[in-house]
Amino acid sequence: MIRPHPAREAFTREEWRIIQRHRTPEQVHRWLRSLPYNWERGGETLRSFREVVRRKTAHCLEAALAAAVILEQHGYPPLVVSFESQDGIDHVIYVFRRRGRWGSVARSRDAGLHGRKPVFRTIRDLVWSYFDPYVDFTGRINGYQRVDLRALGDYDWRLARRNMWKVEKFLLDIPHRKLRSSNRRYRRLLAQFQDYRRRHPTGPVVEIYSGRQHWM
Repeated sequence: MIRPHPAREAFTREEWRIIQRHRTPEQVHRWLRSLPYNWERGGETLRSFREVVRRKTAHCLEAALAAAVILEQHGYPPLVVSFESQDGIDHVIYVFRRRGRWGSVARSRDAGLHGRKPVFRTIRDLVWSYFDPYVDFTGRINGYQRVDLRALGDYDWRLARRNMWKVEKFLLDIPHRKLRSSNRRYRRLLAQFQDYRRRHPTGPVVEIYSGRQHWM
């Protein structure tokens, strides 16, 4: 059973103001980037759009869910892509399609894992744009899957006041498509990252990556 998106009356005044002011993926992306990253210093969280608005902070999955709620009100389907990494530190992005091309809205601790402009022909092409900046000391994308959040049925992933661990389990349990890549490519990227971090121990890693013109 697909649960319809909430009506206007379901939102608070502040929530609806945010929805009305952010009508495009680009606007939603800027709003999410303006929020402090949720480092979960008090323990792990998985908050809904309602709690993101209330607490004014979000990590990657919370940002993807918030983007889905806002843009659903403007006619976009609530689609996300879940990445699997070899180190178990996965990533989730909100995805949208415009004029036949895919883009994304995303929040991350890493500069290269934020959103992408809608220039990618397929979801796989979009995922590939994340492969290089995903490689750090331990990370490597080895799988991905696009998910329609409406598949959660009656579960309230939009406005719940409690942590929504069912969403996390749902994304972990779905079968992921393998993303095949050469070990030679991975080793080159790993060495590049390690060398950069030796020279720049802190700060974002940006300039070593190509394709930055497609970053949101």
